[in-house]
Amino acid sequence: MKRSTFSAGLAAMLLAVTSGCASSTGKIPAVSGFEPEKYMGVWYEIARLPHRFERGLDHVRAEYTLNPDGTIQVVNQGIRNGEKRRIVGKAKLKEPQAKPLKGELRVSFFGPFYSDYRIIELADDHSYAAVTGGTMDYFWLLSRKPAMAPEQLREILGRMKKHGFAVEKLEYPQQDPAGNGKTAVLFAVLLHIDSSALRIL
Repeated sequence: MKRSTFSAGLAAMLLAVTSGCASSTGKIPAVSGFEPEKYMGVWYEIARLPHRFERGLDHVRAEYTLNPDGTIQVVNQGIRNGEKRRIVGKAKLKEPQAKPLKGELRVSFFGPFYSDYRIIELADDHSYAAVTGGTMDYFWLLSRKPAMAPEQLREILGRMKKHGFAVEKLEYPQQDPAGNGKTAVLFAVLLHIDSSALRIL
C-alpha cells in the first residue's frame, strides 16, 4: 500500500488551503447544531473539485472515529492504478466551546499543520454532506452510500453553484464495486455535467 504520492499531495493541499491565494469560503456559513457523534463513520466521495493529490483516485472514502480526548481520527483511502492509497490524520473542532456547535473542523495529516474542514450542508439524517476548505478551490460531496440519486445530486449541485463553486469542473470518482466507471458515466449522462447544462441550475 503506497502512501508517498497521496501524502505529498495532501501536503500540497494544506499549503494551498492556508495560503489565502484563492477566494475565501468565509461568506458561506458552516452548519449549526453540529453533532460530532452522528458524523462519525464511513463517507463515500461522490464528487470533488480536481486537485493533483486526488488525480486518478477512485473508490475514495473517509472514515471518522471519535477519540476519547474529543479529537477525531481521520482515515482517507482510495485506489489509483489498482493500488490502495491510505493516510491517517487527526481532526478537532475549530470552536469546541461554541453553543450550538458549528460544523467547522481543523484537520491535520502532518504534525502541527492544520487546514480548514467546513461542512456547509448536511442532511438531517446525515445521509450526505457538502464540505469545503478555507477557499473556493476545495469542494467535496460525501454520502453514506457509494451512489446518489441523480435528481438529488442535481439539486445539491444547484445550491453549491449559487454559493459560487465551479460545479462544472467537478470530478466523479468511481464508487461501484466492480470499479468499471459506470457510476461516474451515469452521473455525467443523466445530469449533463458540462458548462452549458449547468447554466440552468
